Amino acid sequence: MENKNGIGRLGLTALIVSSCIGTGIFGITNAVAAAAAPGPALLSWLFVGIGFLFLVLSLNNLSEKRPDLEAGIFSYAGAGFGPLGEFISGWAYWLSAWLGNIAFATMLMSAIGTFLPAFKGGQNLPSIIVAIIFCWALTLLVNRGVESASFVNTIGTFFKIIPLVLFIIIVIIFFKGHMFTTDFWGNVANNFSKGTTTGSIFEQLKGTLSTLIWVFIGVEGASVMGHRAKTRSQAQQATIIGFVLLLIIYVMISIIPYGTLTRAQLAGAEQPALGNDLQLIVGSWGAMIINIGLIISTVISWLSWTMLPAETTMLIAKDKVMPKVWGKLNERKAPTTSLMITAVLQTIFLFSLLFTSEAYNFAYSLASAAILFSYLFVGLYQMKYSYKEKQWGQWTIGLIAALFQFACMVLSGWQQILLVSISFIPGFIIYYQATKENKRTLTGKEKGMMGMILILSLIAIYLVVNGTIVVS
Repeated sequence: MENKNGIGRLGLTALIVSSCIGTGIFGITNAVAAAAAPGPALLSWLFVGIGFLFLVLSLNNLSEKRPDLEAGIFSYAGAGFGPLGEFISGWAYWLSAWLGNIAFATMLMSAIGTFLPAFKGGQNLPSIIVAIIFCWALTLLVNRGVESASFVNTIGTFFKIIPLVLFIIIVIIFFKGHMFTTDFWGNVANNFSKGTTTGSIFEQLKGTLSTLIWVFIGVEGASVMGHRAKTRSQAQQATIIGFVLLLIIYVMISIIPYGTLTRAQLAGAEQPALGNDLQLIVGSWGAMIINIGLIISTVISWLSWTMLPAETTMLIAKDKVMPKVWGKLNERKAPTTSLMITAVLQTIFLFSLLFTSEAYNFAYSLASAAILFSYLFVGLYQMKYSYKEKQWGQWTIGLIAALFQFACMVLSGWQQILLVSISFIPGFIIYYQATKENKRTLTGKEKGMMGMILILSLIAIYLVVNGTIVVS
């Protein structure tokens, strides 16, 4: 079925690339080099690339086999595990999306602070006020119509890619093979790797994992927006194209610099790391270009991530697992109520930047942990549906996708997973309101699952209070 007024292949591909390429890529050389030498870093990309490839393949298969499930990854959870499964998946995705916006705000104001000293550090009162203005400006833009916002996003994506391409060209020109191969596996401490992690290949791989997951969040964007695509096939093609483009860009930007600067230099660079890398290679003009690119990149990604959480609550409200007010559309078919509620919450949390010294790291680590729940449900439903249809190749794809997400949950840190569980305390209140609104009673299984998650949330609160989990 074709939607003539929908978003085309190019727009959807740009949405995926723009959603993923935000702030994380501008600090990736620092984070990866601090945790791993070139060899383990390449193995990390292989592991994460395979895992996300099977997630993408699962999304495409389910999009083709179940076009009736318009809510994308959330309705897959619902079809496989009932209304509560859809709510958990959608709530976690919504939480991840707007927490990512908090991370964007911190990095954006920090980048602006390199040009305007009043915003230096990105966490003072002027920074918070301007960030809130950005938040509401983007919210109002999306409220004028999602398709028009997608057009702006498509244009902006090309501009944000330019400094990244320039970075790749420069590091290739200055690449030195002998520097790249020095301590390739990171087993020996020397001047090239001073101040970085040494040890087993597994420990180095594990150390890079959360960073690589963070930069891939958004690859499912075409699936979430699939019901607004011109055709389902274009949404599927955009998902594959976007994934391949992202993987190429990420690997080149994070790996090639090992042959241009020492590992110690890469790990010790201040954020944004790409700007400081270029400053060491070509001078201050390189850092200036990267900072300008970071500002553009963050604003455009923030636009994408303003669209995605609103779409999330709208779609799951349509499936009657959230109160219908969350899915109410204006005359331009934008989910006004959802946009406004999300913007208010972001405004409140932006003020928290005044009280924490590591707002960016905290926000993006929670965003990464939250979205793993949504991704896990995709793999599990892929397995369940393929088992029912006796499609064993597709079942295997789902198995690998699910195992990858579960491994990421374990390896990326149990503290973040527990902290995410706290968000379900108000979430289940909203879910209960939806059941009453739709004259449905909670089943025994739902009560049991909700009880288990609430117990985890109480454990998390206790560990925060006694200092075992540090929130900073």
